[in-house]
Amino acid sequence: MTSVETIFRSASDISKKGRVVYKITHDGLSRTVSSSVFLYAWEWDSQTSSVIKSDCCSERYYELQKASSRVQSDLRTMHRIIGRLMLESASFTVDDIIKILSIQGRQQSLSQFMMQRIKMLENQGKEGTAATYLATLNSFMRFRHHQDISLNCIDAFLVKSYETYLLKTGLTRNTTSFYMRVLRSVYNQAAEQGVIEQAKPFGGVYTGVAKTIKRAISVKEIRKIAFADLSNRTQLDFARDMFMFSFYTRGMSFIDIAYLTPGNLRNGYLVYKRHKTGRELRIRWEYCMQRLVSKYQSNCGNYLLPIIMEKDNSRRQYLNCLHRINIHLKELSSLLNIETALTMYVARHSWATIAKNNNIPLSVISEGMGHTSIQTTQIYLASLNDSIIDGANKKIINKVKPYG
Repeated sequence: MTSVETIFRSASDISKKGRVVYKITHDGLSRTVSSSVFLYAWEWDSQTSSVIKSDCCSERYYELQKASSRVQSDLRTMHRIIGRLMLESASFTVDDIIKILSIQGRQQSLSQFMMQRIKMLENQGKEGTAATYLATLNSFMRFRHHQDISLNCIDAFLVKSYETYLLKTGLTRNTTSFYMRVLRSVYNQAAEQGVIEQAKPFGGVYTGVAKTIKRAISVKEIRKIAFADLSNRTQLDFARDMFMFSFYTRGMSFIDIAYLTPGNLRNGYLVYKRHKTGRELRIRWEYCMQRLVSKYQSNCGNYLLPIIMEKDNSRRQYLNCLHRINIHLKELSSLLNIETALTMYVARHSWATIAKNNNIPLSVISEGMGHTSIQTTQIYLASLNDSIIDGANKKIINKVKPYG
């Protein structure tokens, strides 16, 4: 007698997801196999051993549909294996069933699994994360000379060899660590879903984040950039203007600049949500900011600045624009004899450094830049008034004294 029972194992913390597992019993012996389905306790019907899909918002309903389909697919696979074994041999064991399931899981390749994850992330609107997955997959496939590999073949020796390959190409430890962390995350997801057995092959490679030399320039150099005559250098002029707009807006990240629309200007303030954290920031609108926006107003379409020109492929547009701007900023640093190679990031770090050098409290700087990583700072900053941050920004802008 052979049976398969679907069981939900809830997490000890009810606010966290539990996992669906399968209990396979044959000749009085039972084994448990983990599924790739994770649910909240209230999303599982223990009486019918099925996923509850009613009364859900559309996004979660779609995920629950996929979970239900996965459970049904897993059950069909197991019953198919059992049926085949019953035809081929009358003396098979429950371990034979588990072995065949394991072999089928090991046959999935890294690229197949990663492309599934990439598609899922894109469907969820997480284009940035999907792009990092794709970049890592492309890098690993170059290392493998474009030969795919089964997930179960990823071991410590292969991972170390990949790290060595990356270092030989001239990448920094932080860049190699980035690829390793993404690959490790994918491997762990496969292990959590029961596709492979967890062998922890990343223990011998660097997956940390080393401190890097932060690059900032002085007030004098910022002034040199702001007042440079670039009337005959259109591309350099645009790159300079985007750099200065970031500086004036407390080091606003380029992705946030790219997506600004006239609707973000409200009652004398620039109000926007950071793409990175979702946190809302308010910046008092100053003349120097308006001057730059007015300069490009006729070419902006639906946006505040001419970075995204078409509705489709907005991410690719701003990434291409950022790439061009950084190239031209490096050219500008050479033209103006600025030792530090300019990038859009330099604007952000320079604002923070100049603020610090002018005795503006670290708490005000962190709030102004929208930092959210330090919990104790967040609690303290919650009571800060916008006028304190606006005053700090005004003080920094006055140091540069743009456009007279």
